Amino acid sequence: MSAKNKLKTGAQELGLDLSKEQLDILLEYMDILREWNQKINLTAIDDPEEIVVKHFLDSLSLLQTLDLSGEERVIDIGTGAGFPGLVLKIIYPNLRLTLLDSVKKKVNFLRQAAYQLDLDLDTIEFLHGRAEDLGRNRQHREQYDYAIARAVAYLNILSEYALPFVKEGGQFIAQKGENAKKEVVDSQVALEKLGGETINLAPVDLPYNDDDRYLIVIEKIMATTSQYPRRAGTPKKKPL
Repeated sequence: MSAKNKLKTGAQELGLDLSKEQLDILLEYMDILREWNQKINLTAIDDPEEIVVKHFLDSLSLLQTLDLSGEERVIDIGTGAGFPGLVLKIIYPNLRLTLLDSVKKKVNFLRQAAYQLDLDLDTIEFLHGRAEDLGRNRQHREQYDYAIARAVAYLNILSEYALPFVKEGGQFIAQKGENAKKEVVDSQVALEKLGGETINLAPVDLPYNDDDRYLIVIEKIMATTSQYPRRAGTPKKKPL
């Protein structure tokens, strides 16, 4: 099966009927990614079919719990090569998306890829920096409907990165693997301190992949107190 057919049928299994235009943009995104990946380390996955499953379909699986009308404000923390944020932007062109990563080369790639894909650059913000620093910035603190993250850190650490960005009533959704249930249990103290509450642990049946995948949905039930996030590096060294 070609990468294109795998993308189309895999998306259908996730409940999404991708248009020809969306498929073409995603495949062009893959070409740009693979070209840049020869120069800088963006992803260890380079095979087109693997990119489709482990990057594109995995990103699209977020839509099983992420309830988008299309114009929400979303921040993708530790976005790397743009997963899942840039994939969601291709599906929802009006999404107000912020892509945050601490590696400048990756942010430069994202800016160039978005330009080449002819996405609406007025509705995408490219941020190079640390979540702990930007989570204290008034332009970003508690300004987002959703924070999303994939494979960045253990949930108690990741929650300190993410929840300060989320407005009350908004959600933080973390994409996790087989240890998701344990991470939820281990992170209850951290969530309580940060103003979050786990409302769903949703298993994901990722097409063409047998790995255990979960979406952890955390609702922001109260404002994060001013002491969080702590200084850059502290959440990882001294997790809540």
